[in-house]
Order: sequence, then C-alpha cells, then structure tokens
Amino acid sequence: MKYCRTFSLIFILGAVCWQTSCKSVTSTQRPNIILIMSDDHAKNAISCYNNRLLETPNIDRLANEGIRFDNAFVVNALCAPSRATMLTGKYSHTNGLRDNRDVFNPEQMTFPKRLQKAGYYTAVAGKWHLKSRPQGFDDWKILPGQGDYYNPLVIDDKDTLQITGYVTDIITNMAIDFLEKRDKNKPFCLLVLHKAPHRNWMPDTEHLNLFNDDDLPLPDSFFDDYQTRSAAAREQDMEIMHLFNSFDLKLEAVDESETNSGGNAGFNPLDSWKNAYNRLTDEQRLAWDAHYDKIIGAFRKKELKGKDLARWKYQRYIKDYLRCVVSVDENIGRLLNYLDKTGIEKNTLVIYTSDQGFFLGEHGWYDKRFMYEESAGIPLIVRYPREIKAGEVSQNLVLNLDFASTLLDYAGVSIPSDIQGRSMRPIFKGESPQNWREAFYYHYYEYPHGWHKVKRHYGIRTGRYKLIHFYNDIDDWELYDLATDPREMNNIYHDERYTSTIEDLKQKLSALQAYYKDDSMEYPQVTDTH
Repeated sequence: MKYCRTFSLIFILGAVCWQTSCKSVTSTQRPNIILIMSDDHAKNAISCYNNRLLETPNIDRLANEGIRFDNAFVVNALCAPSRATMLTGKYSHTNGLRDNRDVFNPEQMTFPKRLQKAGYYTAVAGKWHLKSRPQGFDDWKILPGQGDYYNPLVIDDKDTLQITGYVTDIITNMAIDFLEKRDKNKPFCLLVLHKAPHRNWMPDTEHLNLFNDDDLPLPDSFFDDYQTRSAAAREQDMEIMHLFNSFDLKLEAVDESETNSGGNAGFNPLDSWKNAYNRLTDEQRLAWDAHYDKIIGAFRKKELKGKDLARWKYQRYIKDYLRCVVSVDENIGRLLNYLDKTGIEKNTLVIYTSDQGFFLGEHGWYDKRFMYEESAGIPLIVRYPREIKAGEVSQNLVLNLDFASTLLDYAGVSIPSDIQGRSMRPIFKGESPQNWREAFYYHYYEYPHGWHKVKRHYGIRTGRYKLIHFYNDIDDWELYDLATDPREMNNIYHDERYTSTIEDLKQKLSALQAYYKDDSMEYPQVTDTH
C-alpha cells in the first residue's frame, strides 16, 4: 500500500513539473486567436453540455466544429482572481490577486504582452474587472468595475464614454470594430469579455418574454438540507430564497424598505436597483415596465411563503439568467458569422469559456466560490479547423491555468519557465500528452471580507475524488466520491472505509501545495468573523 501511494505521488509531481518549451508552430501561418469569456456562465446553461434548460445553437456550433472539454476547472472560482490566472498562467498566490479586493499588478508577464511583442495585434473588449489599466494591448475598451447591462460606460486609453444599448451587443460591436480596423498584415489576439450573465441578470428588452410559458425544472438538490456537510455549506449566504426582491428580482414596488445589504458593506439593494433602472432610456423603460409590472402584480396577489416562495424566486432568477445567456449566444453567432464573411475562420483559434461556473439552484444556491462541481467547473470549447477535428470531446483535467501556455504555444512564442500551466495543444490535436495531470489544486480566499460568507478552503480533485479543507475560523474536511455521488450530496470524510483514500489524497494535496509553493493559508488575517 505504501508503495502504491508513493508511486502515485511521484506520478502527480511529474505531471505538474512538466513544462512545454515549444518555440515553433507546424504551420507557417500563425493562427489568429479569439478568446470569448463570459461571466458566471454555468455549463448547465449550455445545451451541448446539458439541454435541460435552453438551447445555445451558436456555442453548440463551436462544439460541433471543434472540441468540448467536460472536465475543465478554475483554480479559484471568483471573477478577478480567475481573470488574473487566465492572463498569467499562475495561481492566485503567485500572481498576487487572491480575491476581488486585490489590484492586479499590470507590470507582470501576461500572454497578451508576449504575443504583442511577438508581432500580434492585441485587443480586449468588455469586462476587465482587475482595477488596474490593461497593458499589452494595442487597443482596449473596457467596462469600469462590474459594468452595467444597459447604456454602459466604456473606458479606453483616452476617455470614458457612455454608449446607448445593451451591453452584450455593445461588447461584440467593439470586438468586430477592432477586427475591422486592425493591421491585416499581422495575426491577431482578441479577448471578448462579456459581462453577462453576471448578477443582477438584466435581459435585453427583446428577450424579456422568453421562457414565459412554462416553469423550468428545479434541480434535484434544490431543497438540500446540508446534513452531512461542514458548517461552510450551512453558513453561506447564497441561497436563492435570500435573493433581494429589488436588485435581483426587479420587484422594487413590493418592498420599499429593502435596504439591508446582506452583510455587504456599502451595498444598498434597493438603491442599486433604482440606479440600474434609471439608466434605461424611455424606450427601454417602456418595454421593461410592460413585462415586470405584470409580474409584480401577480406576485402581490399570491402571498407566497416557505417552499412555494423559494420555487417562485427560482423561476424569476433562472429565467432572467437564461435570457442573458441567450444574448451571449446570439452575439457569439454574430462574431462567428463575421469570421465566415471575412474568410478568416479556418486560421482563427476560437475559445469559449467562462471565468468560473455558477450554481443554477443546485443545493438551493446561486453564485460560485465553492470548490463544488457547478462552481469550479467551467465550459471550455475550442475550434481551430486547421488542427482540431470536429465533434471531439475530452475528459482530460484542464484548467484556466493552462490558457496562457496554450496560446503562446500556438503563436510559436516560448513559454516562460515560471508559468504554472501546461499547453493543451496536444489534447486539441487528439494526442495523449505524457504525464498529463491526474489531479488539480484549488484555493479560495475571500472570507470574511467579501460577499456570500463562503469560508476559505483549499482542496484536491482527482478523476474520482474531491477532498476539501475549510479553514480559518473553522477546521473541517469534506470528501466526495464523484463516481457514486456526482451531485456532492454525501460527505464521506468520516466514513472509516475511506481512511486510506483520505491519507493518499492528503499526501497528494500536500505535494501540490509544496510544488506550487502555496503557503498563503493565513492571507489576509481575519479581523472580523461576524
């Protein structure tokens, strides 16, 4: 038994230590690159992963013409840290951005900087969310902070402008404009970073009536009681039942007294909703009121309570979320059509992903942060006709940590030795890379200072098991057998039958922490646990 554990440990270390050093591409023509990343887009809201809720024909087209990854994950399921990892190919404790309070250091290496230096035209349009100004881009237009769904402010290197329209359309317009105006003699790398479907899920007016006819199915775990799990699952603040009537559900007139921030300093849900509503033009407001006034009237009459109220809130939440997803899908279609029209689709590597996953009512939750599958798992779909066979599906464990290495590899740019991810290119080509990872390491930091009261935790996920340690103001472990319990309902950490499994996983977890030099368990010091 000791020999088996030692061999397994050496195998994992060998996998994470391997770094590609590819310096040239097989084709004489370097590929163009488009990375499309939405915000909080769950795999369960993409029909090529799960068609239970809606159809996403344009994202599905990418999957049908390329490769879909079923086991893609982030290493820290939070917006800003995920973006920093994507840009740098490094864990949060290494790139310095652990939670949404941190400011990204723009002086460090990013893959756009290296591509720009190697002769690529580089541009970014959309939600940046890193607090510092972008570097390494020939052109950039970004939303300040979280950005607004309607008539958003847009910042570039010269000015701040307000643009009338719906944000998903606007971001795509900016992206296509960059492609139109670029130097056609250079390959390009374009980042298209959508705000949607981030909270507070404000759909485009033309989609307000989608999904009106029927109730959408509740997840099986919607009324989860968290019986077997640690205090972390019970003490979170992300239950759909607790969504704000005003800011989240757009029911301002129902509860004018809703001013409780939900423990988030400086946030007033009613005022925040009024600010969002007041951004609408007269024409937008007319369509908005025609839709939501009916909902407000019907809600008042029902006087719902308990589980009936929870079910109703779920329908309000999930339908607006999915309406935002429809806009993302349609705009991906616009971008793909542009590539077809201009004849550059065959030499353009297109990636679709999200900055993390999202709970769509599983365990009764919305939001992300936890290491559970719905949150840490991301969609990852890649199309590159020159090299990727159509309709491929991969079960390899891949990470947002791998994006930087992969794109540098395709551009024929050397990969710095301090990058912690690996190039996924061999997998794209249908090969089986030697010593590919059999497990990955995860670490979430934002507690108690951020939203939703999700406790700090780190963990390891293999092909079958997931071991999580919640720490800081608690000391609790969870273990899940994903083969028999894919919904992660039954914590088996205290089951004696898994003693040797736990010992093995802890050894591997310690090895990964040592390899990645993560000794940041005390960051930052707790000053208030209430």
